[in-house]
Amino acid sequence: MLTSMAHLPITGNPLETREDIQHAVRQLCEPLTGYYSEGKARLHLGVTGTSYSGATAGMEGFSRVLWGLVPLAAGGGDSPLWETCLEGIRNGTDPGHAEYWGEVNDYDQLLVEMAALGFALALAPERIWEPLNEKEKTNFYAWLSQINDRELYDCNWLFFQVLVSLGFRRIGMPYDKRRMEAKLERIEAFYLDNGWYADGIQAHCDYYGPFAIHYYSLLYAKLMEREDPRRAALYKERSALFAKEFIYWFAEEGDALPYGRSLAYRFSQAAFWGALEYADASPFAPGVVKGIVLRHLRWWFRQPIFQTDGTLTIGYSYPNLIMSENYNSPGSPYWAFKVFLPLALAKEHPFWSSEELPLPELEASRIQAEPRMIICRQRASSHILAFNAGCTTTNQHTHTSAKYEKFVYSNKFGFSVPRAEWGLSQSACDSMLALSEGDQLYRVKRQIESYAIDGNKMMMRWRPWHDVVVQTWLITGAPWHIRIHRINSARPLDAADGGFALGLADGPRREERTEGGTAAISAYGASGAVALHGWGKADLLYVQTNTNVLHPRTVIPTLTVSLPAGTSLLASAFYGQPETAATDSLSAWSEQPVLTIEGDTLVIRTGSEAGSELYRIHVAEQPCPEE
Repeated sequence: MLTSMAHLPITGNPLETREDIQHAVRQLCEPLTGYYSEGKARLHLGVTGTSYSGATAGMEGFSRVLWGLVPLAAGGGDSPLWETCLEGIRNGTDPGHAEYWGEVNDYDQLLVEMAALGFALALAPERIWEPLNEKEKTNFYAWLSQINDRELYDCNWLFFQVLVSLGFRRIGMPYDKRRMEAKLERIEAFYLDNGWYADGIQAHCDYYGPFAIHYYSLLYAKLMEREDPRRAALYKERSALFAKEFIYWFAEEGDALPYGRSLAYRFSQAAFWGALEYADASPFAPGVVKGIVLRHLRWWFRQPIFQTDGTLTIGYSYPNLIMSENYNSPGSPYWAFKVFLPLALAKEHPFWSSEELPLPELEASRIQAEPRMIICRQRASSHILAFNAGCTTTNQHTHTSAKYEKFVYSNKFGFSVPRAEWGLSQSACDSMLALSEGDQLYRVKRQIESYAIDGNKMMMRWRPWHDVVVQTWLITGAPWHIRIHRINSARPLDAADGGFALGLADGPRREERTEGGTAAISAYGASGAVALHGWGKADLLYVQTNTNVLHPRTVIPTLTVSLPAGTSLLASAFYGQPETAATDSLSAWSEQPVLTIEGDTLVIRTGSEAGSELYRIHVAEQPCPEE
């Protein structure tokens, strides 16, 4: 933890009661007061750039604070920032004012920020609408109405028009019911099964399902329960189904799985749970949901995520622009305020009156077919591992391969993104097979052609070049898992397979070497790699700084080999064990898997002699049918 955090008031907040959470919102808002523009219509927290203008970024900062202020107000709480926000709305929607937010274009970032204003009108009109005079109301309504005539990206963005419409409905102003219905119907195409949404057609399943599509669906279900009971019931039913799966992404200590894009929104990871309670749709006891949310906030506020003045930074568990998105401005992280929706609930609501409860008993291994994952849990060490087949499509977002295509994601080891393009140190290829033509420029999996999941095994087929086909098998588990690669290549290649990225603390660390294997040990745990077949050597790569989302400095155990053109078979075992008070991180290092080869079949024995398991993987070229 950065020493500069010690003086921040939020670190002394126990985050246990409704009053504590109300106070937390005010504590987080207090440092913002000096960063508003003269006309209060923009919040400028820094000078780093985005794909949109600085003026738009300032409006983004202004709007995102409302995700916390609105539920605070709806539940009877107050904040001195409301007068600032009202002045900003008056000026930002006035075409004659120097800080007018402006005419909005198709696919404009301002369309995103309109959602918070629609949310505010729907939940707290007495704070944001009623204080305005008639001219100011006309300006506000006219500016927001632009969303009805603009194109939105075909993803969670479609809900922004819905939220604005819900706001207009609440204040008794005309709203475009036909257009709202069309947006809701289109969003139906994103639904998969078991409560899961993709963020668009053939898109990824990531946090945009819970903190966007489900979140907005639950707001709709609550606000439109009488007018649209069929859809409200459907949204609640889907969210309850999803909750039983999404809970596997949260650890006993409160943190959640780092996976996908927009991780700079930090504690919005738990926003879904508050929305679930807000809409009375939870399949769990209120105390369970309360525990998820409060432990999550406590975990986040122990991380060095603030500037010395108390404003949020861009990054994940520490300030880090390398892992950020092209659309992350200095105000973007305040999307995290969506987690505060439970403050709109009365103090008598069971969410607040119930005792905080731990996570229920969860399966040690669970297949989640929709995101193509197998989730493994080590309850004693609060460790979550998401073994991942990948996606059959890709996109142009920043570091898509690193954020969506690694073989396994972990809440304790995080994941790494490339810092540059040359060599393994810059590429930081943890939990990935990296291939190069001998020029130090490595390619990794960006999408898959096909995949299959069977019990605790998964396989995938992918193509880094048009004439190179890789078939990968994963045998999932913890602390050991197995990777097998069958590479059919028309060109000679250098190959490297990286293990978990282990954080390096300022304290002591050590290394372990075995025949064909190596491990690193630090205060954060142990990470190791062992060659089972086909690899040349095992190294510990001390990769470039700030590549990992959890730790600024990391080491990645990596297996390497040079391969001739033709067909090659590689097999390896990777070890990852967090350090805990009760567990030595190297306690299972001696239980290394053993491999034998019987023709086209690899026979792998894992575990100790007392509790070993046997796997047979047929590695002859074969189709890999999509599940």
